Amino acid sequence: GAVDVCEAVDAEYVGGDLDTTSEFTVATTALGETDAPVRRSGANVGDVVCVTGALGRTAAALRAFDAGDAERGNALFQFTPRVASGLALAPHATAMMDSSDGLARSLHQLAEASGVGFDVSWDAVPVHDAVDDYAADEADRRSMGTTVGEDFELVCTLPADAVDDARADSPVSLSIVGDVVESGIRLDGDPLADEGYTHE
Repeated sequence: GAVDVCEAVDAEYVGGDLDTTSEFTVATTALGETDAPVRRSGANVGDVVCVTGALGRTAAALRAFDAGDAERGNALFQFTPRVASGLALAPHATAMMDSSDGLARSLHQLAEASGVGFDVSWDAVPVHDAVDDYAADEADRRSMGTTVGEDFELVCTLPADAVDDARADSPVSLSIVGDVVESGIRLDGDPLADEGYTHE
């Protein structure tokens, strides 16, 4: 699997550490460089905030595992890293990061780095179809789509007039979920808590 992913993004797998643990563990390190990074700190008031793909896939996978459906859980965990999308969006984006800690936390991190806020509409957030198979209610569905990490979709800000070109260049879907504003992080007008995966 590691070799397949490396080949998909034109990287080379060079090995790693071997150790003994009581449970199966995989730790990876990726090294690379770029002359033109898209940072978290470039969002501007008046930009739109967008996400690639659909959110909540990992939350659904975890629920599938809990329900004893390992085959479906594994299938949901297998996806193409958004490297090609990141490269395609880079010329258009003012700020960008992945949603590895969940959409809510990513928005807070982008807002802090850029000194801005976000107004997001829940109806505009693309939620993975599998979420509906496991969500107990709409509040649970919203939590699965915004606070569970490891989806690794991209969250980016774009000038509104760059969206069409960005969509044309992106190999996966790109959805506008809200606007960059002066301050505050709101979902449907209510404060959106900084909730998501917490690195210990």
